[in-house]
Amino acid sequence: MMKKTLLFASLMMAAQLNFAQDWKPAGSHILTPWGEKVTAQKPHPEYPRPQLTRTNNWQNLNGLWKYAVTPVGTKEIPRQWDGNILVPFAIESALSGVGKEVGKDKALWYNNTITLDKSVHKNKVLLHFGAVDWQCDVYVNNQLVGRHEGGFDPFSMDVTSFLKKGAKQEIAIRVWDPTDDGPQPRGKQVNKPNGIWYTPVTGIWQTVWLESVPQTYIVRTKQTPRLDDGVLAFQASVEGSQAGDEIKVRALDGGKVIKEQTGQPNTSFDLSVPNLEPWSPSNPKLYDLEIQLIRKGKVVDQAKSYFAMRKIAMQKDENGVQRLMLNNKFTFQYGPLDQGWWPDGLHTAPTDEALKFDVVKTKEMGFNMIRKHIKVEPARWYRYCDSIGMLVWQDMPSGDLGGNHWDMQPGKISGGNRDKVRSQESEGYYRKEWKTIMEVLHNYPSIVIWVPFNEAWGQFKTKEITEWTIANDPSRLVNSASGGNFMETGHILDIHNYPDAAMPDPNLFGAKQVLALGEFGGLGLPIDGHSWQQKDNWGYQSFKNKTELLERYKRLIHDLTRLIPMGLSAAVYTQTTDVEVETNGLMTYDRKVVKMPEAELNAAHQALYHAPTK
Repeated sequence: MMKKTLLFASLMMAAQLNFAQDWKPAGSHILTPWGEKVTAQKPHPEYPRPQLTRTNNWQNLNGLWKYAVTPVGTKEIPRQWDGNILVPFAIESALSGVGKEVGKDKALWYNNTITLDKSVHKNKVLLHFGAVDWQCDVYVNNQLVGRHEGGFDPFSMDVTSFLKKGAKQEIAIRVWDPTDDGPQPRGKQVNKPNGIWYTPVTGIWQTVWLESVPQTYIVRTKQTPRLDDGVLAFQASVEGSQAGDEIKVRALDGGKVIKEQTGQPNTSFDLSVPNLEPWSPSNPKLYDLEIQLIRKGKVVDQAKSYFAMRKIAMQKDENGVQRLMLNNKFTFQYGPLDQGWWPDGLHTAPTDEALKFDVVKTKEMGFNMIRKHIKVEPARWYRYCDSIGMLVWQDMPSGDLGGNHWDMQPGKISGGNRDKVRSQESEGYYRKEWKTIMEVLHNYPSIVIWVPFNEAWGQFKTKEITEWTIANDPSRLVNSASGGNFMETGHILDIHNYPDAAMPDPNLFGAKQVLALGEFGGLGLPIDGHSWQQKDNWGYQSFKNKTELLERYKRLIHDLTRLIPMGLSAAVYTQTTDVEVETNGLMTYDRKVVKMPEAELNAAHQALYHAPTK
């Protein structure tokens, strides 16, 4: 009997190995160093939710799934499958192993028969998705669990009542994504990539995982630092709470408990932080949290998290110009426009090491800020920004473009409509997803600015949306329209100017809003063998070699330094990496070549942080 069992186990392992060996990257585009090493064995195995961790009762479902592309009208789970797809990589990407586009007239189906780990017992089982683009129907054991719409926000479904007896469970997913044929937020994706617009991303593009939780459990926390008061405002949202339940929170510094506080579920209370150290790019100080849900003296649920104490605000300087203040001190914020795209994974970094690489490299280059450009990253990316010390300006992914006029310069008189008139459906998609994005990213201290609109891309009800964003999160500042149609709303006035450094007129605008240069530069240098395609690439201004590129970049920094005493508070250089046909990155798209030495960039940038303010 023992020999038969061992033989069966060996055959199963061999079958799984052959199944995995069927996978390989699709297409002929360049790969990153990490993409070259990706295998079908446990891609992105890391715990995906750093702000609320329960690491003993979860199961990663990434790996090879079956897929099929069907006519959009197909509503029943297919019985035949086209092949295998590597989750969590979108079907259009090389690392999916498929490399197919889908479009609005087709639906993408996934299927996987999983074996529940012993760690995931059947108390209450949640199925989590980091992100699925765009409309997603989830089936468990041939039963429809629910639908989610939104390509950038994580979501969860309680699948407990849909599970069968035994360990084997079948999961099927139907995805429909119209890309730019629909009104939903989609960022830089278009059906016909060109210029600054990139390949579509359809389907699962972040980690899929299961979690077992008790009947009453902590769903999320909301952690808001109030630096001047020396407290962290804390709230735990609890599912199934009862009268008398308590939330106990411990703050730890270096493993030592520094404060303990008890409050009620679903109610905000303050946790004082003794001898606090403010978080900043030069000192990214993080504190740990231990959270317990207690009922009648017994721990019902518990999780871990972390927080930081920092403050972002605006304040007038001696010249009466509004300045960006970090922890009550003016800090010039300078960083690259970070698209977050990959030649092999598109929206998805090939590995967690790759995800971290861009943040680390940005820090080494001497930047203290990143503008995350009309994309939302996996939670672990923000955790790296928190721990490494990078300020983040977070854009809302745009969608439903066209139909309104774009005035690039503030103060210009427009004869056209500057606010787009969106349909009720389109506005609903925007509001729902933006609210969820702000909610799920609230706890990351690195995020200091929300950016609802970029340029005039789908910009609508600007004043209303800006004030709604401010009301949703008064702990941060709001840049209502980066380089967009400028209206008297929000905390920041942000122009785009290529390639040279420029700023809004402080005499006209400085008394009411912080002045920023939201995009500039765009200096291009294609590197042979490291481009998405060999010809028809472009940058805003192209150069022949690295020496010419560095000299021109240093002149930009010199010009930028002269604007800071006049009232400039922040600037964003385009961009972190090349992306598809754009060759204006600090690094090539495959991240194999840094076009200007990190040490020289870092040295040049120090002048920005030490520039006088008058």
